[in-house]
This record gives sequence, C-alpha cells and structure tokens, in this order.
Amino acid sequence: MRDLVESRKEIDEIDEQIVKLFQRRMDVCKDVATYKLQNGKPVLDRQRELDKIATLKTKAADNFYAHGVEELYEQIMAMSRKMQYKLLNEEGVNNDIGFNIVEALPKKDVTVVYQGIPGAYSQQAAHEYFGEDANFCNVTTFREAMKYVRDGKADYAVLPFENSSAGIVTDVYDLSVEFHNYIVDTFDVKIEHCLCGLPGSKIEDIRDVYSHPQAFMQSNEYIEKHGWGKVNLANTAISARYISEQTDKSRGCIASENAAKIYGLEILHKGINFNSTNTTKFIIISKERMARRDANLICISFEMPHKSGSLYQMLSHIIYNDLNMTSIQSRPIPERKWEYRFYVEFEGKSNQPGVVNALSGINAEAINMKILGNY
Repeated sequence: MRDLVESRKEIDEIDEQIVKLFQRRMDVCKDVATYKLQNGKPVLDRQRELDKIATLKTKAADNFYAHGVEELYEQIMAMSRKMQYKLLNEEGVNNDIGFNIVEALPKKDVTVVYQGIPGAYSQQAAHEYFGEDANFCNVTTFREAMKYVRDGKADYAVLPFENSSAGIVTDVYDLSVEFHNYIVDTFDVKIEHCLCGLPGSKIEDIRDVYSHPQAFMQSNEYIEKHGWGKVNLANTAISARYISEQTDKSRGCIASENAAKIYGLEILHKGINFNSTNTTKFIIISKERMARRDANLICISFEMPHKSGSLYQMLSHIIYNDLNMTSIQSRPIPERKWEYRFYVEFEGKSNQPGVVNALSGINAEAINMKILGNY
C-alpha cells in the first residue's frame, strides 16, 4: 500500500499545477472578453459551452469521471463568465442600472394611495410613514393601487408585502412583476389585534367574531379558548365597520386599536394575537426609478431554464460578488406548469460595482429578470 504522506505530496503537486493552469485559462478569458467588447458579442454562448463540455466528457475514463468533468467545467465556465461581466462593466458596458439617486423621498404634498378603508393597517402605515403633509386616498384592491401609481393618480402606494407570522402577501409579489413600478422603501408596522365590540358590550356577550382569515390565524389560540364562531370578511377594518353598524352585542370583531376608534367600538381585549412580535412589512411603491442614497437592499425577480442547477447558477452571481442574500421566495408561473418565478433580496446599492456585476450576470443568464427596487 502506498504511503499516505507520499499520496498527499503528489496531490499537492498536482493542485499546484491545476492552480497555474486555471489562472492561465482565466487570463485567456480576458482576451475573450476584450474581443466580445469590441465586436458587441454577448458573454454567454450556452451552445458553445455545452458542445465544449460534451467533448471534454468523451476524454474521461468512465462515466464517474465524465460526470465529474461536467461539474468541474460548469464551474470553470461560470467563473469565466463572471470575470467577463466584471471586465465589461469596468469598460462601461451595462454598468448603470438606471436608478436616480436621491437624498430622501419627497413626502410633502404628495398623493398616497392604500388598499382598504380607513382603519386598515395599510392606512396606519401610510399615515405613519408620510405624516400630515401628504394627501391620502384609498382603493378596494392591490391592483387598483398599482394602477393609481402607474397612471399618475398617486405618487406612492403603500402595500403589505410580508408578515412575520403569516408570510408573504402573494398578490402583491405577483403585481410587483406585472406593473412597471418600483419599491423605493419599506416600513414595518407592529400588528396588535384587539377584540372589539359595541359600546357597553363585554367579553361574556360575544358569540361570533368577524375578521380577516389572517387575523383569525394570528389570534386562533385566543378564539378557540372562548369557543367563538368565526366569520370571514375582506379585512380587519371592514370587520370593525360592519360591527359598528350592528345592534347585536354578541357580535365582535378583531381589528386594530385605530379601527376601533374610527368606528366607535369598545376594545374588550388588546393584543390577542399569539405572537407579540407580529409585524407586517409594507412597501412604498413609486413609478419613478429612484433610490435613496442610503438604500441598502436590492430586490429582483427572475425566471430561469427549467433544469438541474439553474437556481444555483443564478444565485452564484450573488455569492461570487460577495453580496449577502437576505430573502428568497418563489411563486408559480401561471402559464407554465410546475415552473416558478423567484424573488431574491440582497444587500447592496444600485451603483455598487459588485451589485452591477451580479445583476449583469443574472440578467444575461435568466429569463425575464426584473429589478423591483433599491430601498
């Protein structure tokens, strides 16, 4: 049997040769990037890569080595592309993703639209974020809010994006791709559900509770403890308004303290949601492609070829450029069975070289990449 020390020594010698050959290969790739720059050719030539890998696999001794060669050269070629994107960006190709950098978002005398009726958490988020100098209006659906911004009827829309307990608001995610609006900021609102009833009512009077299904889910332990019936309505504010129009004290609702004040209800119990840290992230939407100077998050969506390793290849651009991914979500693509659109958030600024490099790579290799915002 061969001595372990001798084997490791030989591996070290081989690895040293591999490193030198790798660097030599990458230096040649710089010449390739220069040629592509001068002749307007794209970095990615997938068919060329596939043909090359197929040829190299035939040189392997058996199927095991052939599979290893395929994986190895997929990585080498991916690193080559990343270097070429970097060099092209340094030469001014695709190094501006088109965001107007501003010191702060204009808030005075702007029109802000939110979904729901007065008393909704969206109204609370809009008022707390924009303050008293803005003009507010409300619509029935998320789609209407997006249209208001797109059509110039409102400067901003405030929409719920994700809840710390219930997860993402799927409709808003889908609409963010459909409309050419941009996320320009986010704002967190702590969710504190209250059991509300008619003036003079008591907890002992309640038999049925009205609210949004998500509010029921977040307050389920409290409701089940009392054995109340649950009636679903469109949102918590509508539930508060509905109860205010009743005369039956056995009907209560789950809504915010603000909604209870607006509709003249009595708060029977505050904070009935089981998670005291329950928070909803709202996004601020504008049709202007702008970002604050202190913005530090990028959100993108993309589709990709439906084959093994595609998601890894997309995310590798983020890893390679030393960017920290903070969130990834997926949504089904309605017109394509069992295929998905991915939403990725990572740290960075729109004019940061590493961000530009990563976005250049993803844009070239994905299907329908869209930058949703820098905030």
